[in-house]
Order: sequence, then C-alpha cells, then structure tokens
Amino acid sequence: MSASSSATAIIHLALAEARKCESSPTAFSVGCVLAVAPADDSEPIILSTGYSRELPGNTHAEANALAKLNALTPSQLQSLFPGNTPPSIDEILARVDVYTTMEPCSVRTSGLAPCADGLIAAGVRRCFIGVGEPPDFVKCEGAQKLKDAGIEVIWVAGLEEECLEVARRGHHT
Repeated sequence: MSASSSATAIIHLALAEARKCESSPTAFSVGCVLAVAPADDSEPIILSTGYSRELPGNTHAEANALAKLNALTPSQLQSLFPGNTPPSIDEILARVDVYTTMEPCSVRTSGLAPCADGLIAAGVRRCFIGVGEPPDFVKCEGAQKLKDAGIEVIWVAGLEEECLEVARRGHHT
C-alpha cells in the first residue's frame, strides 16, 4: 500500500472514530488515530484512537488518543511490538504519525490546552489532516503551530467534504 493510500485508509479509521462522538451544536466531532511504522516501508501499527468528548472533561480527539497511548501498559506495548524489548513511550512518540479528521486546535475557549500544543509537547513526527478547522468558533492556526515546531504536516486530499460533514453533525445550518 502506498503512503498516500495508507494515509487515506487511516483517515477513514479516524472518521469512524469521529462518528462515535455525541454531536454538539457548539463543538466539532473529530476523530484521531495515532500510528507508527516500524520501518519506513512497512504498514503502520495502530497505537491508539480517540474522538471528541470520548473521555470526561470536554476532551478533544487528539488529546484523548495521546492519553490512551500514554496509558498503555508494558504488556500492551509488548503485544504491539513483539519480539524485542518494546520501545519506551517517548521513543514511540518520536516516530508517531497523527491522523486527524480536522486540523488540531490552536485555541480552546474552555481554557484547556490546545491539541496542537499537546502534539508538540509529545514530540510526534508527522500530522496527517483531513480538513482545516473552519472559523465556526475560533481562528485556528494548529497546522502552522505544528510546522513552526518542526512537525511535518500533510494535508490528505479528497476527504475534506466528508471530514467537514462529520465534524459539523448536530450544528444548525
């Protein structure tokens, strides 16, 4: 599978996560998948998933996926990376690719930390994005923040309309 078809397939998994969100008229429904390729030419291993409002506290998809990755036990890591001693979470994060249906937020009206800041702090490698965040609630500069921090940002073409439709479920038009 090529890198672009692999990215599209994983964004489809993120869309399935986004569809699990309880819709809200004042928030987007976003899905996120964290994956790592053991070698550059190998299929990515899905490490964790997340969606908006999945965990308590007005949480966002990327923050939830990161929290779930950070909560993996040594035995869970061993099952993801069989054979040798599994890498540490920090070693994994340095190779993580983030697949998110919508641009990671750069501003949170709730006062919680923005997802772009969390991804930067985690030290992820790349971020594949289905659609930019529209200005419905705030002006988002998440992709630029990631780029400025040295994280490669890749826009996945062809799914923008579907990502936006799922994100806006429950909104009044």
